[in-house]
Amino acid sequence: YVFFLKESMHAYAANVYTSVVEELMKGKQRKFIAVEQEFFRLWWDAVATDMQKQQVHQLLQEGRLEFVIGGQVMHDEAVTLIDDQILQLTEGHGFLYETFGIRPQFSWHVDPFGASATTPTLFALAGFNAHLISRIDYDLKADMQKNKKLQFVWQGSPSLSERQEIFTHVMDQYSYCTPSQIPFSNRSGFYWNGIAAFPDPPKDGVYPNMSLPVTDTNIHLYAQTMVANIKERAAWFRTSDVLWPWGCDKQFFNASVQYSNMDLLLDYINKHSDEFGVTVQYATLGDYFQAVYNRNLTWEIRDSQDFLPYSTEPFQAWTGFYTSRSTLKGIARRASSLLYAGESFFTQYVRKHPASSVCKCRALRQLQSLRWAVSEVQHHDGITGTESPKVKDMYMNNLMYGMFNVKKLMASIILDMNNAKKNGEVYSSIYINDSGIPDVDQYVVVYNPLAWNITTFVTVSVSHLEMSVYDELGHSVPAQVQSSAESHSTYDLYILVEISGLSYRKYNVKPLNGKQSAFIARSVKYKRKDVTGADQQNRQLLPVVNNCYQVLFDQNTNLMHSITERETNQTIQLTQEFLEYHVNGDVMKGPISDNYLFAPNASAVPVSKAVGLEVVSGNLMTEIRQYFYSNVTSQDYIYAVYTRMYTVPEGYDGKLLCHRIEQEYSVGPLELNREAVLRTSTNLNTRQLLYTDSNGYQIQKRPFKAYVNNTVARNYYPMVQTAYIEDDTTRLMLLAERAHGVSSQGNGQVEVMLHRRLWNNLQWDLNYNLTLNDSSVVRPVIWLILGTKSVTNILYRTSGLALEHRPVAMFGALSGDKPKVPGQLQQNSVHGSPVTVPPNLHLQTLSIPGWRYSSNHAEQVRSIRMGKQKEGDADFSRVLLRIRHLYEVGEDPVLSQPVMINLKSLLKGLGSVMVVEERSLTGTWDVNTLKRWKWKTARYPSKGFSNSTETSENCIVTVHPKEIRTFFVYFQGQ
Repeated sequence: YVFFLKESMHAYAANVYTSVVEELMKGKQRKFIAVEQEFFRLWWDAVATDMQKQQVHQLLQEGRLEFVIGGQVMHDEAVTLIDDQILQLTEGHGFLYETFGIRPQFSWHVDPFGASATTPTLFALAGFNAHLISRIDYDLKADMQKNKKLQFVWQGSPSLSERQEIFTHVMDQYSYCTPSQIPFSNRSGFYWNGIAAFPDPPKDGVYPNMSLPVTDTNIHLYAQTMVANIKERAAWFRTSDVLWPWGCDKQFFNASVQYSNMDLLLDYINKHSDEFGVTVQYATLGDYFQAVYNRNLTWEIRDSQDFLPYSTEPFQAWTGFYTSRSTLKGIARRASSLLYAGESFFTQYVRKHPASSVCKCRALRQLQSLRWAVSEVQHHDGITGTESPKVKDMYMNNLMYGMFNVKKLMASIILDMNNAKKNGEVYSSIYINDSGIPDVDQYVVVYNPLAWNITTFVTVSVSHLEMSVYDELGHSVPAQVQSSAESHSTYDLYILVEISGLSYRKYNVKPLNGKQSAFIARSVKYKRKDVTGADQQNRQLLPVVNNCYQVLFDQNTNLMHSITERETNQTIQLTQEFLEYHVNGDVMKGPISDNYLFAPNASAVPVSKAVGLEVVSGNLMTEIRQYFYSNVTSQDYIYAVYTRMYTVPEGYDGKLLCHRIEQEYSVGPLELNREAVLRTSTNLNTRQLLYTDSNGYQIQKRPFKAYVNNTVARNYYPMVQTAYIEDDTTRLMLLAERAHGVSSQGNGQVEVMLHRRLWNNLQWDLNYNLTLNDSSVVRPVIWLILGTKSVTNILYRTSGLALEHRPVAMFGALSGDKPKVPGQLQQNSVHGSPVTVPPNLHLQTLSIPGWRYSSNHAEQVRSIRMGKQKEGDADFSRVLLRIRHLYEVGEDPVLSQPVMINLKSLLKGLGSVMVVEERSLTGTWDVNTLKRWKWKTARYPSKGFSNSTETSENCIVTVHPKEIRTFFVYFQGQ
């Protein structure tokens, strides 16, 4: 687990690289693998001397220093979004290729808590030859180990199957750290540099727990111990090559003592190899996989089943971190979404305004600050919530700083473009904040970052009830204003916006001037009801209706009663309640819950005996506010649900808006050792089968499994974007804007864990301040979609992305009198040249990475060998484009078809496309030269290289189900 602070990280990481490089130079046999680029780059940019940099180049060429994975971090696999996994991998790979001309080809995913089926696909698309994982269920690992099944060819994606399969190695029970027990001493073995102590290393160089040094008297015993462990492990694998990991977390800060002891040991074993029956050598991960590949064996195929959740013992289910630090999880996703908007906004600006006043280099630095922050938080002790409060604050500060930079950049671009138009409007200021706008005549600029036309609402906080909203042509825009649920001094203004793909529009918001005003919603408050003794006989049902649904509320309890999908007239019974799992915090009394683990004492307990209800209804939206109290007389509520249903006026495309029931929750502060869930119970006969998404990329089937112990916790799964339950005809879908734990603990039920607050006395947790005493209030949003399977299939992919990438609103003030609208504006009320893809495709990336490397590999290597890496300005001419097909083969009769797309016409608004190069996922390979190892399987007996994609002729590309295609695009005049 890596959770140091930055300063201790700097000191420690700097030491490791300085020390390791020096030691590698001293012995040609020595090797080392390195993973996370964030730490290496800190050393490279701030610490490394010119001499050390030369040595790194040499060691990489000799294959003695090897970068594996090569992303900024080793990302978590359970709660991260595929977009952010790709971002952090691309960030690291871009640096390595630009600096060294190297491209990592092996993964070392040893520490994430469980393994997702998206990861093998991701690494295959990035050009990797093999994948390595370690943390999977203890009982499953024991079984695979016994049957020599720890290695297989993994086809993580059902649709891409063998085209993007990858050989996968699961580490045995000893995992990725060297076993430290040595039978001939009560001191540890093999960890000769001891335990890291930074930022204040001991003055005398004696660190805690330094292992027994190798001497003439103990070398035979050391060798016997090592050989015995090697032979034990050899029995669990099919080839006679054994990967013996040497090291652990926070090791090699004193590489000299490490290598000098190990040199002696390896030499001794090799001199006596007849006696020991083994030979040993230093190796990189690539050396090991090359040896296994050369054996030419035939491997079993694993399908798209993943390794989640993950348990280490009967009462240790690592399913708590799916929800831990929900606020951090939410901010990480908002930051990712803002970055996505900022990248395409900046790309369009550079393409269309080459002689602009915004400094491009500074703009790129602003974007890079957010790229780095979003990349680093994907770490397996970042977005997971498994870090100490100090480290969490570091992540939060970096995210907030990056978001501030990108908001500033977007505002300066809008200012520049509007002033460039010289149409008489002068903008005095633009600011993006989350609290809304001041009391003057002002405007809202709304940018749609998706490559689809969208119709949705943006919410603005205002101080008057009577407001008018106009578009740039002076036409009135549908809007609704109502009292705010959260604040007594402001009102919420909902503006209906209709914006084409990758474009923005401006709206003028003014206090009422006699003309048409926004619709003022009316509010009805109902009496608080006792839920426990409610009369089941004479139900009074209160209907809330839009064009898609009728939702009934039971006035005896103020709880939801049922939802009718109006098109098919199907009704399902549906109730929602908050419950809490009580958990133990005393290790003497039994299993505990902490940042990682979820260990409930018993079934969840309902929290509320009384519910208050307020219905705020208007012509565009109805909001149902439910407040949950511990009893009828309690002063304060701990839980609230705000349910919103939208009605779209004639002439607008309201299909997506109408079909979503939006819910926002307010949860907390919780009592200590409570885990809060929202349970939705229906009369659907689901046979307790749950479906959840894997990193927002594909869907996994989650049948309920009964275990001897800990059944509740072991049936929790991560929901990154999507979860659903269904019967033979009807599906209830949940879409989320941050990760949560989710489970189906009963037939027709789905429960989402929204918040956790814990404290325990486990010494290890106390040492690292990992007790999760989180007293915050969290406000997650979930969209519900109900309908037939075929209807929800069409809606949920686009809806999930619409929730992920809600429009970005920026506010500004007009200075002086607003002049009459000049004629030239008439044609131009939408800014930007719409970029639109069909509904089954997603424009996943449109950005200017700024890399200076040549996309011709021979040329790139040559320029590095000659020391001619381009210094100086970033390259603004290369545009990175990714397109993803959202559907699986056979999922939908229409949307699962391949799509032919002409990149020239897609991007014509940005200029005239001259050259398109298709690249590997992270951009470092030309797909035509990428030849991945093809591992033999029973299904495909011939071994060789796999070359996966058909390449694009003259800018016309056919995108097949589930493909993610990556291109470099160059425009005319650059």
